Amino acid sequence: MPGALDGLRVLEVGELVSAPYATKLLADLGADVVKIEPPGVGDRARRRGPFPGGTPHPEKSGLFLYLNTNKRGITLDLSTAAGRAALERLVARADLLVHNVHPRDMAAWGLDYPRFARLNPRLVMTSIAPFGLSGPHAGYRGPDVVTWSAGGVAALNGAPGEPDLPPLKTFGDQSGFQAALTAAAGSLGALLARLATGRGEHVEVSAQECVAAILELTFEYWPYTGLVASRLGQKPIQPLCFMECRDGWIFLCAVEEHQWERFVDLMGRPEWAALELFGSRLARGANFDALQVFLQEWCREQSVEELYEAAQRRRIPFAPVSTMGDLLASPHLRARGFFVTVDHAAAGAVTMPGAPYKLSATPWQIRRPAPCLGQHTAEVLAEVGLDPAVVGGAG
Repeated sequence: MPGALDGLRVLEVGELVSAPYATKLLADLGADVVKIEPPGVGDRARRRGPFPGGTPHPEKSGLFLYLNTNKRGITLDLSTAAGRAALERLVARADLLVHNVHPRDMAAWGLDYPRFARLNPRLVMTSIAPFGLSGPHAGYRGPDVVTWSAGGVAALNGAPGEPDLPPLKTFGDQSGFQAALTAAAGSLGALLARLATGRGEHVEVSAQECVAAILELTFEYWPYTGLVASRLGQKPIQPLCFMECRDGWIFLCAVEEHQWERFVDLMGRPEWAALELFGSRLARGANFDALQVFLQEWCREQSVEELYEAAQRRRIPFAPVSTMGDLLASPHLRARGFFVTVDHAAAGAVTMPGAPYKLSATPWQIRRPAPCLGQHTAEVLAEVGLDPAVVGGAG
């Protein structure tokens, strides 16, 4: 079946999460993505796990294998004139170049949009940087914990009643994935505009700004009211909270009065539920310390799955707190075919998340596994009339 982006030629000079995930989203829809890595060492994600048996191997990183499906992989030493010249040959026939090379290093790696635009006026180049390409912080380094904190989210995580405790970081490279999603959308927008103008453009993505853009109403408190939004560990309306069951954790969401009444019915209308202390959602929030004791006592006797199903039958939006094992075994996700197993020459069969969306006529699909280091160098360079033996650092 044809992919939605069949025929789109994409170059990626990226590592870890942001640029690789942005181009994975395009590759999985049919774009021909060529991933350019440094010779010898490759993308740093190759050295991050998880690894089978806990033994590091550059071709077996679960992170790398997931982020780089459907790409062809080549190696070029962009610190050399020959490597940069080879990149320019590839740029001359590309539609899009996506990179997350730090602004301080872009010139040394030959990532010069004005020069590329002269070689190929139709090229769209997307640059992902921790703090963007301009402004007083443009040269600052910014791994995920830095941009996530600088973007404002860390200040909102934690218990609101414990202002002296430190902020909390969300797991994983969340700012990297958010920047990737934004970069993919911005790139497609620029490519769509090219249909009208005939010319490409430079798309710039700041990871800090991507985080600051998803602060929801918490940001608006300051310009609208002059108030700083508090931490969101506990909501003013309840129950909207996690509770421990006998076999795991569940998230309770029964803040609307009709939801609360149905939940009380589900619990068998205990006497405490009729107390005036819990007579409205705001009252339940104000007296949550007392309510929590009753809810926890009841929930500890319940099974997560049984409570989840019983609540959903009553249209109360509870949710299990799924472990990774729960997700993999989920009958719902399996019925939807969400997980895919990809065979890789070095790593063997690898199960990973599949399509984040479904297209009815031009579906998402895995056509090839992530590339081994330099696997397609000769093939790709031959397409632009170059010999890897002549290009320094190619292989």
